[in-house]
Amino acid sequence: MSDWIIETKGLTKQYENQKGCVDISINVGQGEVFGFLGPNGAGKSTLIKTLVGLLFPTSGSAEILGLPLGSLEAKKRIGYLPELFKYQEWMTGSDLLKFHAELYKIDKKAMRVKIEEVLDIVHMKGSEQYKIGTYSKGMQQRIGMASALLCDPQLIFLDEPTSALDPIGRKEVRDIILELKQRGKTVFLNSHLLSEVEQVCDSAAIISHGHIIKQGQMQELLKGQQSLEIQADSIDHRILSQLEAYDEYFSYDGQIIRMNLKSMADTPDIAALIVQNGGKLYSIKPSSNKLEDLFIQLVEKGEQ
Repeated sequence: MSDWIIETKGLTKQYENQKGCVDISINVGQGEVFGFLGPNGAGKSTLIKTLVGLLFPTSGSAEILGLPLGSLEAKKRIGYLPELFKYQEWMTGSDLLKFHAELYKIDKKAMRVKIEEVLDIVHMKGSEQYKIGTYSKGMQQRIGMASALLCDPQLIFLDEPTSALDPIGRKEVRDIILELKQRGKTVFLNSHLLSEVEQVCDSAAIISHGHIIKQGQMQELLKGQQSLEIQADSIDHRILSQLEAYDEYFSYDGQIIRMNLKSMADTPDIAALIVQNGGKLYSIKPSSNKLEDLFIQLVEKGEQ
């Protein structure tokens, strides 16, 4: 039996159009918040649906909670909130939770206690009596998370839980994720909102065009990542080729050069390189969002 909560080896799910996820090998530990990052259409949701048993893999293998992929026993210990969910607006939050509790085969004596518990976790006590049609997007997201938590899962899959929310709603969901971590739960978080991931995740993997292009502990991913944002033009291939010596994954969109440096002491040399080779330098400054810079550079380099 594996020591990992999730362990995949070369897991692949491809469709007829060849899209999906390919050769995914990841390990997720107990009590960890794991971020699975990528642009829309990169294969994030395909992997989650494969891991929870909604899709059958094309090849490769995986274990969930030390059990084979698709195991009924493993499914009983998993919570899942899909990206695109829609609940009947005429139901109250309480109706929804009772319905899901019955699907989980929770007996009536335990049901009331369990519903109270999950309402407390998602901070919805008192709101369960109202119809879902009256809920804000943030409240709908939280009642959905409450439904996923009814079986007291060891592992919770959240697919883009904050993508449609305002800053207040995102903070509410972020606080719930951190509370789940404190309770010893393992959270697998699909997202393309990198600032959210940077605040809650212990480790992460970045996927592009179905392939993982970078993964590791969050501290390791960002270790030594000192980001620089340069506004410049008249940047020719000669300058671009020399900039690769400082960061092989840098990006340039015609106006802004984004780089991750091993040392900010290289900044004067980079400025001199641009100016001495005929480039026009307008500004040069450190960039604050390190994970976003890393993500953009890796994905853009992969597409090139």
